[in-house]
Amino acid sequence: MAEMKSSAEAREGLVSHAIVRVARLHRMLAGQLLRRVGLHTGQELVMMQLWSDGPQRQADLVHVLDSDAATMTRTIQRLEHAGFVRRCPCAGDKRAFIIEPTAASLALRDEVERIWAQLEELTAGDLTADERTETLRVLRRIEDGLTRSAGRDG
Repeated sequence: MAEMKSSAEAREGLVSHAIVRVARLHRMLAGQLLRRVGLHTGQELVMMQLWSDGPQRQADLVHVLDSDAATMTRTIQRLEHAGFVRRCPCAGDKRAFIIEPTAASLALRDEVERIWAQLEELTAGDLTADERTETLRVLRRIEDGLTRSAGRDG
């Protein structure tokens, strides 16, 4: 683990500081890997959802990917501009759009899945199976606690 930057960090927020550092490094590495196929971090999650479950309403993507509407709108616009998705009006709801993957994005699917596997290996490849299981258990507990706190405060 990296050395602490200050005595304040040593006294307060060790776990929070570690999470921030790990998340920043993970996102940076994901961005480097995804750049090869013309995607930015987070866009691969939208594409994997569309590849897995097919065309979906933009609002459903917001929900399933735990995003917000503004961020999803920007992501979809960028993916559409790159030619990876198509927005079609929803027949049953004039305000909604159906987002569907294009043939260009389908050509990326295997490579994105390889990149995601490579990212997983770079992230957790040095961990034993038991350590991976324990890491996931602890991360889920942290996420659950933060989710509960956000619900109370939000």
